Amino acid sequence: MDQGLRVETRLAVGGRGNHEPGQSLNVPIIPASNFRAAPPDVIGREYSRDDGTPGWEALEGLIGDLEGGPAVSFSSGMAAIAAVLELLPVGARVVAPRDSYTALRGLLADGAAAGDRWRSRIVDMTDAGDLLAAVADADLVWLETPSNPLLDVVGIAEVAQAAAAAGALVAVDNTFATPLLQNPLDLGADFVVHSATKSIGGHSDLLLGLVVCRRPEDRARLSRRREVAGATPGALEAFLALRGARTLAVRLRQEQETAGELARRLAAHPAVGRVRYPGLPDDPNHARAAAQMRGFGTVLSLELPDAGTADAVCAALRVISHATSLGGVESTIERRAKLPGQEHVPAGLLRLSVGCEHVEDLWTDLRIALETSAATAPAGSAVGSTVAAGSHP
Repeated sequence: MDQGLRVETRLAVGGRGNHEPGQSLNVPIIPASNFRAAPPDVIGREYSRDDGTPGWEALEGLIGDLEGGPAVSFSSGMAAIAAVLELLPVGARVVAPRDSYTALRGLLADGAAAGDRWRSRIVDMTDAGDLLAAVADADLVWLETPSNPLLDVVGIAEVAQAAAAAGALVAVDNTFATPLLQNPLDLGADFVVHSATKSIGGHSDLLLGLVVCRRPEDRARLSRRREVAGATPGALEAFLALRGARTLAVRLRQEQETAGELARRLAAHPAVGRVRYPGLPDDPNHARAAAQMRGFGTVLSLELPDAGTADAVCAALRVISHATSLGGVESTIERRAKLPGQEHVPAGLLRLSVGCEHVEDLWTDLRIALETSAATAPAGSAVGSTVAAGSHP
């Protein structure tokens, strides 16, 4: 695609398939597993798991264009993560962040338990000394920036430079930032991972993952992993993800503006102890985010005194949905410390994914919930409790 086009235009016109007159404007859903065989001297599509589908290719072309490398789509964000890890040799050393998607750390732990499929070192990536020391002995460095749910920001270029000197690869989970706010390949990363379930799809109606690679040969290796492991996206899911991506710039603009305004108001509210959002000038991650990103994102976290108060706020909300996941047109909120693997998260921390609702309606909902929570929260309720083991996005 013409790189001179602005990103809003590229989202609208990319991944359109055949431009011949009479062809459909959108790549249609093709619910087919196999195709008629081509003559022996012609390379053609025969089986979707092996050869892909027009729907996958349209989505991959669009996201790859935005990130600046060839892309491969998978059945979920976790399938995309697993495919990158499966490229590593047995016993490979993986450095991963303490504050990150819990299922990533669960997968690393499972691999270590299965005869050291890989050996992981979990680090606090806000500690530059600890991080760079770990990188020196790594085969793969996994970054998540901004992180989930503490919104920490890591300097990708600095880590990538250290990793290159150590002969290590760098993968960046770019789900929170999206391709519109941050392009890790331009900063030296080797792989970019997206849970397209979140902001790319944007409507909480699909599961899909993507990996974008610096090198074409890595794209071929990932396609092979998808083929043999069978982690293929569905025809409808690929169609919905591509359709959702068309409006990413519009949604992101409004959601980010609202997130910034809510962060400022929450930071001034007497019931809130701390707001974590890189867009706040006094946030410890602000300077790094401003230098590395083109915006501060649509997710923020607010800290309340304890788990009981936080749970009471969630129960009192009427516009914001008390639900896991993020990146949809509807705002969602969740107390993250209730989940396994989140022991480092303050008990009263709430992660808020800001959607497309009017900012004043969201603020009224939050203000009323905060004002009533102290009176309705049972003393000591839910402090230290967890839900059943599992992974939550």
